Amino acid sequence: MKDFLRQQLERYPIRLNELDFFLQQPDVVQDMERYRALTREHAEVSEVAGVFERFLQAERGLAQARAMLDDPEMAEMASEEIAGLEAELPTLEDELQRLLLPKDPDDVRNAFLEIRAGTGGDESALFAGDLLRMYTRFAERQGWRCEVVSESLGEVGGYKEVVIRVAGGNSGADAGVGIYGKLKFESGGHRVQRVPATETQGRIHTSACTVAALPEPDEAQAVQINPADLRIDTYRASGAGGQHVNKTDSAVRITHLPTGIVAECQDDRSQHRNKAKAMQVLAARIKEKERSERAAKEAATRKGLIGSGDRSDRIRTYNFPQGRLTDHRINLTLYKLQLIMEGDLDEVIDALLLARKAEQLEELELGAR
Repeated sequence: MKDFLRQQLERYPIRLNELDFFLQQPDVVQDMERYRALTREHAEVSEVAGVFERFLQAERGLAQARAMLDDPEMAEMASEEIAGLEAELPTLEDELQRLLLPKDPDDVRNAFLEIRAGTGGDESALFAGDLLRMYTRFAERQGWRCEVVSESLGEVGGYKEVVIRVAGGNSGADAGVGIYGKLKFESGGHRVQRVPATETQGRIHTSACTVAALPEPDEAQAVQINPADLRIDTYRASGAGGQHVNKTDSAVRITHLPTGIVAECQDDRSQHRNKAKAMQVLAARIKEKERSERAAKEAATRKGLIGSGDRSDRIRTYNFPQGRLTDHRINLTLYKLQLIMEGDLDEVIDALLLARKAEQLEELELGAR
């Protein structure tokens, strides 16, 4: 184990003893807000301290077993014990590294996924439709649910813009890496190289879409929006829907005047439900704007491996003639594009999560110096 990790971990048993003492004090017990905060910290510190103690026990056991190798009567048993402990120690070290990494509280949340056609005209709109299919297929594989919040159809198919909500049973404080945690690195520019269906001479075209993944705000911690700062417009929904479409102003568009951020929803026949969904998207976009501004300030002092997730960044290329997907942030190239377009995104997302973990460990080491 690296020295800086061991130094970090040695603080946890000390902090655990301090927390045990604080939680027994009458004034702390009477202050429920402080008591809950200390209890949460106690649970987190206790987990790390417990795994670290198992690691230290395994280290001591390994040293004792190696010392017994010189004893002919004990050598065989010692060899077996050494093999088991040498396999256990890296597993415990990986777990400790994971526990030490900073956690994004939004990782466990549901997410909004926004896909917008960019350069490339009709072909870009068609590719936006392909990306929507890719993400919905991936969500199905994970057991998640997708619902369309708003859509603007392309003239020959696909979408000029589409927003979906991705939800599932794994959101919550104890869920680990949840929906947003797996989708957040999808934010950015997605470039496609292929022969469009509209191309008559077989030439390869390049077009692009932008994707933005936003965590669904926690209602208890949602951004405070002054109703006086909102302009709410209603209009008739477009697209499929039969006679209802022509008769009812059920679609809702909400504009946040201070920032100019707009959210709309026309998915439901109820104006009230559409307004509630649009407010959710608006709150997510305002929160993401605040997050992006913080990330930009941090990026001024540190250039991240994965990047800020800015929508203007070109993060990925889908080359159909070569059957190749390339993620430019981590120099990952996979020749399984058809499978990926059918929702087989696990290898890509796992590689991004692993790269982020390596980046966080590097930051942890630099911070310990």
